[in-house]
Amino acid sequence: MVHYLKGGFLMDVLDILTDLEHVIPLFQPIFNADEHRIIGYEILGRYVSGEKTVSLGPFFLDKNIPDEYRLEVDNVVLTKGLDKAVSLDEDILLFVNRDVDLLAHDSGEAFLKLLLQFQEKGISLNRIVLVLSIEDPKKEFDHLLNYYRTYGIKIAIDKLGDDSSHLDLIGKVKPDIVKVDLQPLRSTNPSLAYKDILYSLSILARKMGAMLLFKNIEMIYQLQFAWQHGGRYYQGYYLEKPACHFYSRDILKDKLKAEFHEFIMYEKKKLESLVLITERFHNRLQEILIKNRKTWDYEELLKVLVKDLDQIALRIYICDEDGFQKSPNMFNENNQWVIQLEYLQKNWSWRPYFLENIIKMRNDKKGILSDLYRDIETGETIRTFSYPLKTRDYLFIDLSYDFLYQNENLL
Repeated sequence: MVHYLKGGFLMDVLDILTDLEHVIPLFQPIFNADEHRIIGYEILGRYVSGEKTVSLGPFFLDKNIPDEYRLEVDNVVLTKGLDKAVSLDEDILLFVNRDVDLLAHDSGEAFLKLLLQFQEKGISLNRIVLVLSIEDPKKEFDHLLNYYRTYGIKIAIDKLGDDSSHLDLIGKVKPDIVKVDLQPLRSTNPSLAYKDILYSLSILARKMGAMLLFKNIEMIYQLQFAWQHGGRYYQGYYLEKPACHFYSRDILKDKLKAEFHEFIMYEKKKLESLVLITERFHNRLQEILIKNRKTWDYEELLKVLVKDLDQIALRIYICDEDGFQKSPNMFNENNQWVIQLEYLQKNWSWRPYFLENIIKMRNDKKGILSDLYRDIETGETIRTFSYPLKTRDYLFIDLSYDFLYQNENLL
């Protein structure tokens, strides 16, 4: 039978199958952002041999092990876990991991039958969160999931992190919860691509009515990162480790409240700094334009602006309110400003938030500082400051990465 090594311990599959008494559930708590308390537990499988306790994760993921063996052990873990969970508060969620292929083994009936047995003991099926591991997003399993939903079972998708290939699953499955793995976040300075994926994920999840659960939180900066990126639920060793017992629901309430307060203060300070920088840009441009109010030729106006914005801007141009470019680009290439006439009359209304920002500037008569994004042509991380001119035309200043880096609140 298959052998594999986990944590320095060699396990034999037959040993597990003939020793199910020592297959046990552990419970890892999941905390929420709005109440700072435990709202659920993930049921995890472990095998105890002597003084060693090892995860059964590799066992469940090993495709070389026959499905019926993995299902048998899976059901033992779930049965023992639910037996213990009967004592929990009636609003505690129970997260149950399943491979969607194994669920479909018998059209999902065995799994449902097991859950219904515990419904009679007091565990309502609307407390069950079915956490799916889906390797092939193209497979059809909508019918099975909709069948489970009729019983109140919630659906979660796992295995999402820095890989965007599963983003289409959210639209297909329409899960209640999306689990995001923070293991890739091993440094305090994650790549912009990673942040972009999580930002896209958070937007899509919100539009689909799904909540984000960040797992593998091992340090405080990961918790802050999860909070900043729209996480409602949190799980990981930084919070509490899996245990054979249940924790007090408010065990981290004071700690999380204090830490989230620090997150809030940091975010408010950063936002206030962005507002201040935006006001400074607005006032600075207003002064320049008042001094040069007789300069109606846009190319000449841009030449005046680059003298004042030489160490700040990457690119400067002017568009009308429909997005048509009415000036060439002034582009800072290797510390030399060049005129790019080929951009005249190009239209940028297709860009996200372009028209929304135009209307906002027209109504408020104030400049706007954009979010961070990656410049299509240079690949640099930049922000754009947009400013309304008098004639329903709008000035756009792409701020260089060097300038952003010198002003840490801009990154």
